Amino acid sequence: MINDNNPYVNWFRHSSPYINAHRGKTFVLMLGGEALADTNFGNIIHDITLLNSLGVKLVLVHGSRPQIEAKLEQQQISDKVHHHLRVTDSDTLQCVIEAAASLRTEIEAKLSMGLANSPMHGAQIRVCSGNFVTARPVGIYKGIDLCHTGEVRRVDSEAIRQQLSINNIVLLSHLGYSPTGEIFNLAVEDVATQVAISLNADKLIMFGEDGGVRDSNNELRSEILADTAERLVSQYMAKHDEPDQTPSELSRHLKAAVEASRNAVPRSHLISYREDGALVSELFSRNGIGTMVIEQSYEQIRPATIEDVGGILELIQPMEQAGVLVRRSRELLEAEISCFTVISLDGAIVGCAALYPFKEERAAELACVAIAPEYRGGDRGENLLQAIEESARRQQLNRLFVLTTRTAHWFIERGFIETEVSNLPNGKQALYNFQRNSKAFSKSI
Repeated sequence: MINDNNPYVNWFRHSSPYINAHRGKTFVLMLGGEALADTNFGNIIHDITLLNSLGVKLVLVHGSRPQIEAKLEQQQISDKVHHHLRVTDSDTLQCVIEAAASLRTEIEAKLSMGLANSPMHGAQIRVCSGNFVTARPVGIYKGIDLCHTGEVRRVDSEAIRQQLSINNIVLLSHLGYSPTGEIFNLAVEDVATQVAISLNADKLIMFGEDGGVRDSNNELRSEILADTAERLVSQYMAKHDEPDQTPSELSRHLKAAVEASRNAVPRSHLISYREDGALVSELFSRNGIGTMVIEQSYEQIRPATIEDVGGILELIQPMEQAGVLVRRSRELLEAEISCFTVISLDGAIVGCAALYPFKEERAAELACVAIAPEYRGGDRGENLLQAIEESARRQQLNRLFVLTTRTAHWFIERGFIETEVSNLPNGKQALYNFQRNSKAFSKSI
């Protein structure tokens, strides 16, 4: 018999909706040279293998900034940066090519492993590289010729899709090629973003040192809108605003995420290359472990439907068992579902509340207010209450009341005032449960 309390079993069960959702989708993964040099890179390779085995179509785009810098230092070649762009002269280009080629070979080797008793045993992954990215020179920028520094001109998306359709992983570097046979050094963020856009990818995932955006309390923000991300680009850029300095990694990643979002890539993710399992945790858990950048929030407050009954029951049953909420049967909940408003996140119900109107008294009962424990502490309760109040106003009601035994302070802090049971609508007084002995609170709206 399987123990339901086993954390591994429970995690696997809860991840199954994401396994189904990701199968057949196209993800572009961007790994800078810093990620490839980190001791955790071997674990990232294992997680990439796992995604491939689960039917995810993968394009890997790798950079090599620190490796290029190391080769330039070895060759005693000056590393010239002009307005955040590397000046790639002929000597520098040779170092760029050597660094990119070496890393590509290393990645292909790691993806070819198949040792017994290892996560990659039996994987048999095929990796395809090629001249999928056509580039053009940046040219002379603010008076300086950037030489072999380029930008993406075109992505051969059809050729990439053909490789993905036969379950190959497509591996791209930050090198681009021109119709005249020249090689150009591109920004890895530019390549990853343009590839994601041209493929209409479902996700752009970028590995960085920080692992995402943090708030003023140094707490990781699990989700931000593209407009917010765009404002943050300049904020993080300001720390590196000298023309001969490279912008901060976080500002580059946020800029890429904004551009991808503006061009119909639904979700971009910023995760840490240092944290073991970050890729799996971000993709197969509801909250993730990094920061997701989206055009519009995937968390909704909306009227409940009959399909939400199971999710509401799962949410409120622990609170019913603890005596916080009055017990409701599935049959009763199905009959009253039109009274409920829910907070849904990726299809899961993480909050709910019910509004029962007494139209003759122009009042309504607020009941069954619940937020899942792991989603408390934010503004969800307040936002849910606001949605309920707006619904009451649309019904031309001017007073809310609530009966509670355990959460009086929460309602008091939000403008409710204690009142007598005798002040409730007659229909509610007749149903009052004296054994429960709930306190009544009222609020004008």
